[in-house]
Amino acid sequence: MISKIQELIKEVEEFSSKKMEEIDQFRIKYLSKKSGIVTDLFKEFKNVPKEEKKEFGQVLNVLKNKVQDKVEFLKVNVKDEGSTKTQLDLSLPGDTEHPGTRHPISIVRNEIIEIFTRLGFTISEGPEIEDDYHVFSALNFPEDHPARDMQDTFFIEQNPDVLLRTHTSSVQVRVMDNENPPIRTISPGRVFRNEAISARAHCIFHQIEGLYIDKNVSFADLKQTLLYFAKELFGEETKIRLRPSYFPFTEPSAEMDISCSLCGGEGCNVCKYTGWLEILGCGMVDPNVLETNNIDSEKYTGFAFGMGIERIAMLKYGIKDLRMYFENDVRFLRQF
Repeated sequence: MISKIQELIKEVEEFSSKKMEEIDQFRIKYLSKKSGIVTDLFKEFKNVPKEEKKEFGQVLNVLKNKVQDKVEFLKVNVKDEGSTKTQLDLSLPGDTEHPGTRHPISIVRNEIIEIFTRLGFTISEGPEIEDDYHVFSALNFPEDHPARDMQDTFFIEQNPDVLLRTHTSSVQVRVMDNENPPIRTISPGRVFRNEAISARAHCIFHQIEGLYIDKNVSFADLKQTLLYFAKELFGEETKIRLRPSYFPFTEPSAEMDISCSLCGGEGCNVCKYTGWLEILGCGMVDPNVLETNNIDSEKYTGFAFGMGIERIAMLKYGIKDLRMYFENDVRFLRQF
């Protein structure tokens, strides 16, 4: 019986074909579960004398593996021959590959980070799901402030409140909790607000907020920092102006405008014929915020600022609809 199997092995090794039908017939002949040669030999295993079972089993497995390897080898050769015939048509047009590009939000985000890191700012990040203390209470928000209302904030749990952060100032609170002045950091990240989605607003957007706390920090330091930032991002001819405003966590507070780069400050439909475009809010850190975060307001002062990346990208690239950032339309994304 063993010599018979060895003859079959030799027969398998000598078999060759370039026709798929013949290869399939060969496979069925040996490996068919109903009447294949290998299958029948395995059925005979129980009748083999005990002292020959080990050798019989080893030789039989060699035969089975030889058949399987031969079938796979011949099938691959048949496929390769068929494929070479279809690759010789040089009149067929080539396949165009479109290289990937960075999203405009990522481009602007990286530009802003690079500008502030040159000024010595570090990068801080924190969780998107936050508690009331880090988002509101530690930032001097009164209990009745509108930002705490359900119409502005996505609350997840109540008592205690857990919510999706509405600004990355919560990261600044964590930095003040864990570091001692001097502190100079920016906090880029995604934020959430319960707003109707339109061409000018979205419930998800990206912010970069900055914080600088040290001895003798003044409003002049804030203005000079923001002027340098505006010139680096929008061009050397860019001018800025600061208008009085209100934020719970800064006092005094201001809104910063830049001169419209599209009309050179003369007035156009983008800047609503004012010559100015609003890009960020800023101010001196309120002493209450410093004291709440265990920083001596008699010894240290600081400034903070925050900007929406989508807003700046819209101004930089002339994009008119905020929703385009989130639609993944490759026709739009390939422009960057």
